[in-house]
This record gives sequence, structure tokens and C-alpha cells, in this order.
Amino acid sequence: MDVFLLQATIYLGAAVIAVPLAARLGLGSVLGYLLAGIVIGFLPGVGSQTEDLRHFAEFGVVVMLFLIGLELEPRALWDMRNRLIGLGGLQIGITTLAVMGGAYVFGLPWQTSLAIGLILALSSTAIVLQTLTEKGLMTTPGGRSIFSVLLSQDIAVIPMLAVIPLLTLGTLAPVFESDGSIHIDNGDHGAGHGAISLVEGLPGWGVTLVTVAAVALVILLGIFATRPVFRYIHHARLREMYTALALLMVVGVAVLMSLVGLSPALGTFLAGVLLANSEFRHELESDLQPFKGLFLGLFFITVGAGINFDTLLGAPLTILAITLGMMVLKGVILLILAMAFGLRGRDRWLFTLGLAQAGEFGFVLISFSSQQNVLSRDMSELMLLVVALSMLITPLLFILFEKLKFVDAGVSDQPADKIEETGTVIIAGIGRFGQVVNRMVQSAGFQTVVLDHDMETINTMRRFGFRGYFGDPTRPDILHAAGLQTAKVLVVALDDRDAANRLVAYARRDRPDLHIVARAYDRVHVYELYRAGANDIVREMFDSSLRAGRYVLENIGLSEFEAAEAEVTFYQRDRAAVRELAPLWKPGVKTADNPEYVARSRELNKELETIFASRVETVRKAAEDGTDTQPASGFQSKGGLNRR
Repeated sequence: MDVFLLQATIYLGAAVIAVPLAARLGLGSVLGYLLAGIVIGFLPGVGSQTEDLRHFAEFGVVVMLFLIGLELEPRALWDMRNRLIGLGGLQIGITTLAVMGGAYVFGLPWQTSLAIGLILALSSTAIVLQTLTEKGLMTTPGGRSIFSVLLSQDIAVIPMLAVIPLLTLGTLAPVFESDGSIHIDNGDHGAGHGAISLVEGLPGWGVTLVTVAAVALVILLGIFATRPVFRYIHHARLREMYTALALLMVVGVAVLMSLVGLSPALGTFLAGVLLANSEFRHELESDLQPFKGLFLGLFFITVGAGINFDTLLGAPLTILAITLGMMVLKGVILLILAMAFGLRGRDRWLFTLGLAQAGEFGFVLISFSSQQNVLSRDMSELMLLVVALSMLITPLLFILFEKLKFVDAGVSDQPADKIEETGTVIIAGIGRFGQVVNRMVQSAGFQTVVLDHDMETINTMRRFGFRGYFGDPTRPDILHAAGLQTAKVLVVALDDRDAANRLVAYARRDRPDLHIVARAYDRVHVYELYRAGANDIVREMFDSSLRAGRYVLENIGLSEFEAAEAEVTFYQRDRAAVRELAPLWKPGVKTADNPEYVARSRELNKELETIFASRVETVRKAAEDGTDTQPASGFQSKGGLNRR
């Protein structure tokens, strides 16, 4: 017991220290767990005991596949079929064959070569999706293509787990007896004596029958037994019973699949898909997410602790060359596929650089292949190093992409439309913000020229009867074709804050008299746009937040009149605070790390509370005295700065 608690303390402590540190450095949680495992691997008496713990931690993989199944609704899969089967399927297939061919040329058996190809065809879902979300790239054409490929890879893990046992080398191959029965000879007749199997010694037709019956049982229970069991549990009114039931479902299916010789991950994935459309889906996800995270984290720690640094230090240049060669090979294949599927410019490079690494599922397949005797111990250690190193290099690839975006600035993803008209107002960006501005201005009888670099958005506009032009609004030639020299107002509503800053700065240099209205992401972005030269700056969430706050006040005791006055007061004081804090803002310095900014902000907040309370009290007394006072009319909150 003492040893167990010591190990638990060491593993949890390493994760708590390493994972947040890796996240702050932009490396992602997976690399944080790996680094924690690497450190543990050097601890005497601890790193050597990770092998047994890894088998326990692999339950996290089973839970993860169950949750993946929960997210894969059949209708959503059908809508994505072209990119899932086409782009994703081709990436997996071509990469597998290319890597397999390279490994076979170097003298490896075809079974081992195929296993290596399958392992290295995968990319890191955890690192890539997290990075795309943090950088706001998920909604770009390149980001959506990456997501489709990653989803295809996640699905492909299931058949990979089913294929790998068929590649077994040596003594672990299934033996077909003369009477038709199947016997698995593991070469160690004393080990695993207590293992239970429902198919051991059965004839071939018996194995097939039992396996089909087990899968059918999972399907029938998922369809017919889930609702009655959940209703039964609901009557207990105990939160922990839902968690217990969720774990029972996953563990039970995993055990059943193991008894018939199938992959536990395959069974839990199937169970998850069956429950994807049920009303209990979100309950199951919330109950299992903590277990998935902890067990997966433990799994990655054991992988890191199991890396043999003697192998790395014995041939560092060779291993690094293999890693970089694999990434270059994948990159070339990805670049060709990106070109074939119409990705251009930045999206093409995002797709290529974002998926060039190996992924965390590679650790799962390496461990599984080693257990099935498909990969030797030395080859498994080499593959672990290659996968881990490629994941460590991934953040550098995204940094390279950030550099490339400046090189690629001004180059459209595909040929821009020929702009055939000019207008009084140019609107750059036609997302949820720009759409409302465009409709309102056009409804008032003024002509607009709409520019956006997302072809799908432009096509959607056209279907609803609104005219727009495809092209990068930051390109000077497109701006001038849209009538920059004669326009009265430029509306900047781009999602990319850096692109918005560049556009405002260019327009101000080219047209000092132009009135520029710009959307800001947050208060810091307000300062950036003001410095770039925008006239009116609108914080995108400010107006809606004020309205929501007014509704709250109306429902906790204030009258509509009092709540409206509170809204106006807050708007006026917040706008004044933005103006006053603007000179204290320092580019490149976080506001929380700016002492002068923080000190003055705290003072302004206290002043706001005092003025707010005084104003509300004045309004309340006026209402009690019957004074005919009306809230400010025509209130329009910019929530930012203007130059008037």
C-alpha cells in the first residue's frame, strides 16, 4: 500500500507540474505528460515499474474510443463523407503504403513494415486540434480539412487494432488444429494460466458464432437495454450511480470483447456509436471525461517513462534522421493531397505542416503491436522515440506556419473575383458581424461592396440574394478595385485581428480622410486598432453583454427604467475608462503585467461602483417623487474608442 501511494504521489505530482508548464509554453498537454514520464523514467526504482502500470493505464484508450463513438452521429458522418473517405482515406492509405515501402526496402518483414506504416500514418489529434483552436484556425478551409483527416484517422484506429493481430510474427500466431479448433500458443505455457477465453479450443465455426453473438449482444443491449437501466438508476437519486453505470458499460463491453478475442477498443467504440443519438449521450460524456483524461495522462506518462534513452544516445543522428525523413515524406504526401483537393495559399501550408507529425494513437498501436509480437522490443523503442520526437517538433512547425503567413500575405487562396462596382461603403469581412452591418446599410438605401476571403461564405450570401466578392481584403489591388479612393466609409470586420490591424493601417496611410469603422476582439485589440488609425471601434461582444446585464437587473428588483439608466451609466463610464487607460497600454506587454495599467484600472473600477450606486439611487428617488425622467434616448454603445 505504501509503495502504491508513493507511486501515485510521484505520477500525480509530475503531471501537475509538467502539464501546465507545457501548456503555457504552447506544447500541449500530451507533450507535458510525455515530459513528466521522461523525468520519472530517470528516478531509481520508479521508472522500471512502469510496464505493469501501462496495461492499467490503457483503459484510458478504451474510454477515449467510447467517447469518440458517442460523437460520431451517423448523419454527421454522412455529411462529411467526401472528405472523410476521399481526403482522409487517401492520406491514410498513401502514407501507409509509402512508409511500408520504405521500411521494406530497409529489410524489415512485410508484416512489420505494414504495422509501421499504419502507426506513422496517424497524426496527433490532441496537439493539432488544441493548436488550431488556440490560434483561431479551426474554421478556415485548411482547419476544416485537417479536422476531417483527423476524424478519419480516429475511425481508422478501430480497423487497425483489428488488423495488427493478423500480422503476428513468431510464436504468437494462431494455430489451427486438425479438428478445426483454434489455439493461441504464446510460447510461455506457464504464464497467463488464469486468463479466461470463450473461444479457446473452439472449432473455427464456433469462434465465428461466439464472436458474432458477442457483437450482436452489444448492439441489442445498446438499443433496448440502455433506457430501462438509466430509468432504474434515476430513481436512486444518487449522482455517483450515473458514474458507476457509465464505467460499468465501458468495462463490461471491454471484458466481453476480450473474452471472444476481439479488441476491447473495438467493442467500446461500437457501443459509443450506438448511443450517439440517445438522450443519455451528454450524461455519459460528462461522467467519463475525467476518467479518460486521467487514464490517458497516465498512459502517456508511462510511455515517456518507458523511452529508452540508451537507444537515443546510442544513435541520435540516425533517429533524428528517421524522424525528419518520416515528417518530410508525410509532408510531401499531404501537400500533393492539398493541391488535389483545391486547398491554396495559407490553407495548403496549414494542412501540410499541421499533419506532418505522428500522433498519440501511435503510442497505443506501438504498445499493442509489441504485445502481439508484430514489433520487436528494439523496434518498439525506436518507434516510440520517432513518434515522441515528431510530436516535440510539431510546435516548431506551427511557428513556421506563422512566419509563412507574412510571406504569403497578399497572395489569395484562389483567383479573386473581378470587382465590377464601387460603393459608398466597403465592408471587409462578412461573418456574423459584417452581415448585420451590410443588411442595415443596404436597407437604408446605400450601396456597399462586400469583400471576404472565404468562398463558402460568399456563395452562401449569393444564395440569399446578397452580392459579394471573393478576395483577400488586405490586398491593396483588391481594395482599390472595390473603390477605396472614392469610398466614404470602410468597415473592417475580419476575424483575424492581425489582418484587421494591417488593413486599418494601410487604409489610413492611403486615405487619411477615410472614415474607418473596425470591429475589435477585446479591449487590447481596441488599443491596437486605435493606434492603427480606426475612427470608430466596436467591441464585438460589448453591446450584447450590456443588454444581457440589463435583463439581469430587471429580474432581480430594478425597474425597466432603472435598469436602462444603469446600462447607460455603465456604458459611459466604461468608454471613458478605455480612453483613460489607452495611454498606459504598452504594445507587446500583457495588461496584467503592466503595473500602471493595473493600478489605474482598479481605481477606475472603484469609481465606477461609487458612481453606479449613486446614479441608481438618484433614479430611484426620482421615480418615487414622480419626476418625469426618461432614460437616454438613441443609445448606441460603441464600447470602444472614436476620434470625434
